Amino acid sequence: MAGELRMSRRPELERPILVTAFRGWNDGGQGASLAGGYLAKLWGAARFADIDPEQYYDFQATRPHVSLVGGTTRQIDWPDNAFYSARIPGLQRDAVLLLGVEPSLRWRTFTSIVVDLARDLEIELVVTLGSLLADVPHTRPSPVTGSASDPALIEQLGLQASRYEGPTGIVGVLHDACKRAGLASASLWAAVPHYVSLAPSPRAALALCTRLADLIGGEIDTAELDEASERYSEQVSEAVSADADTAAYVEELEARTDELVDESTLPSGDTLAAELTRFLRERENGEGGSDAAREQ
Repeated sequence: MAGELRMSRRPELERPILVTAFRGWNDGGQGASLAGGYLAKLWGAARFADIDPEQYYDFQATRPHVSLVGGTTRQIDWPDNAFYSARIPGLQRDAVLLLGVEPSLRWRTFTSIVVDLARDLEIELVVTLGSLLADVPHTRPSPVTGSASDPALIEQLGLQASRYEGPTGIVGVLHDACKRAGLASASLWAAVPHYVSLAPSPRAALALCTRLADLIGGEIDTAELDEASERYSEQVSEAVSADADTAAYVEELEARTDELVDESTLPSGDTLAAELTRFLRERENGEGGSDAAREQ
C-alpha cells in the first residue's frame, strides 16, 4: 500500500485542512471538480504526491487519454488522484487539496491511503466537496448543504447531522474511514439544475467556495467564479427561452425558490436527499434522470 502513494516531497504545513473533490458520481454539473480546480489555481497549490492508478481503475470504464506534446510526441494521461499543498491567504493555516477521479476499485484501500496520509500530515479537518442534480433554477444561487457526523463538529461549524440513506460514492466511504480513524470531517454539497446537467456549473462551484470560506473562517476571492456564473446564467437562459415548456418550468422553480427564501427556509439536506432518491429511482426504472449523485 505504501508504494501506491507516490510522494515527491513532504510539505511543511501549519494547522492544515484537507479539501477533496472527485470527478464522477459525486460531481453533478462538475460543480465540485470546478471548485477544487479553482482553489488550486487561486491558492497557487503545488503538487507533492499522487496515488498510483493501476490498482484502482477499470481502464475500460475509465479510459486513459492520449494527447500530443509539442504537436508530435504522443503521451498517455492516466486517471489521476493527486495531492497539492497551499497556504490559505489571510489565514495562519495551510490547505491540502486532493483532486482526481472517483476510483472504480478497492475503495477501502484507497480511502485508507488518504486517511493515513492525512494523519501523517496532522490534518485537522477533512472537507469533501460534492454536487448533485436537483429541482433548482439556474438563475438563483445554488443551495449548499453542509453535514457532519460528529455532534461537536456540527455545533462548532453550524452544520447538519446527515440523515441520508441510499447509494453512496467515494465521498461517503471516505467520511466513514475518517470517522473510524478519529479524523474530523465535513461534507458540502451544492445543487445543480437537473435540466442542464451536462453543462459545467460555475454557479455550483461558486456556492461551494463561498460555503467553504464560511467553514474555515476566512475569505476566498470568487471574482472569477462570479463572472463565470453570470455568463452561465445568461447562456442557459437563452437556451431555455427557445422552449416554452422548459421556460415555464424554470419560472415555476424560480417562484418556488423565491418563496422559500422569503420564508427564510432554504431547502434542507433531507429535501435534497429526497430529490436525489427520486432521480435515482427514475433512472433505475428507465425514466431518465441524473448520473450524478451525492451522499451527505
